[in-house]
Amino acid sequence: MSGTLPDGSGSGADALGARDGALLVVGDVVTDVIARHEGPLASGTDTAAAIRTVPGGAGANVACWAAHRGCDEVRLLGRVGAEAAEWHERELSASGVEPCLVVDPEAPTGTVICLVDAGADAERTFLTDSGASLRLEPGDWSDALLDGVAWLHLSGYLLFSAPSRALVTVALASARARGVPVSLDPASAGFLVELGVDRFLALVEGVDVLLPSRDEACLLTGLPDAADAAAKLSRHVPLVVAKQGADGALVARSGAVSAHVPAVPAAPRDTTGAGDAFTGAFLAALLAGAGPQEAALEGCRAGALAVERVGGRPQKAR
Repeated sequence: MSGTLPDGSGSGADALGARDGALLVVGDVVTDVIARHEGPLASGTDTAAAIRTVPGGAGANVACWAAHRGCDEVRLLGRVGAEAAEWHERELSASGVEPCLVVDPEAPTGTVICLVDAGADAERTFLTDSGASLRLEPGDWSDALLDGVAWLHLSGYLLFSAPSRALVTVALASARARGVPVSLDPASAGFLVELGVDRFLALVEGVDVLLPSRDEACLLTGLPDAADAAAKLSRHVPLVVAKQGADGALVARSGAVSAHVPAVPAAPRDTTGAGDAFTGAFLAALLAGAGPQEAALEGCRAGALAVERVGGRPQKAR
């Protein structure tokens, strides 16, 4: 599946540099149930696993990693169910993130079951019940959320439901009116297939920085080569940083790859949240004044730390 990529013109991405102000992340807050198992799953019977329940969600993870990697002020807008709201607020606050959580009156907190193969690659498979997380809606937005904000980051998961898509449109318009740069992580190749490439590209019009995975970049362009895909996407979004896992990251602008940043060696235990760690550290570095290539290297460093831990969040300060 491929989409039509109109030429984009630079805006916030052409004026990157140190910025005074907070990072506002808008995205999903979920409860992760992580099951690390040895070898293939045994159908119809038991498979031994080490199981943990931890706070997660791509948006929440990005916010926590940004705070962990030096961003002085990080805020998170998300929606949770009443049964876990206090727990998620405590966990976010303990990670240095100011929670701006909307408590859903009906839906429970989203839950993701992460099946992690404890083999060499520690690859994971998600079973996702989005719950309250994708019920964010325009009524949950206030322009005051951008007061003192230097950067807005949107989780791509928001594009996969009608209410949260409408919120993205409102938030983008508000950020553009204030001159606040916006980044977005496409979040899920599987959900992108359902949404449709052309629809996704229309929804992200006006975004300054796109942070896809290799699979997402290739899906969005119909190109099998990650570098070609990143280059093509950068004709639509001013700055594209494509995350390549063990192959590092690609930085692309104006239709060409400008840098290939190597990965940092790691011994993976759980790849859950590695891309979120990259994004959070990348944004923290950008806000501190780093260029895209240097910021991508910081992202690779955080990704290496993330895969050596179980769960998608950084180690909290003691």
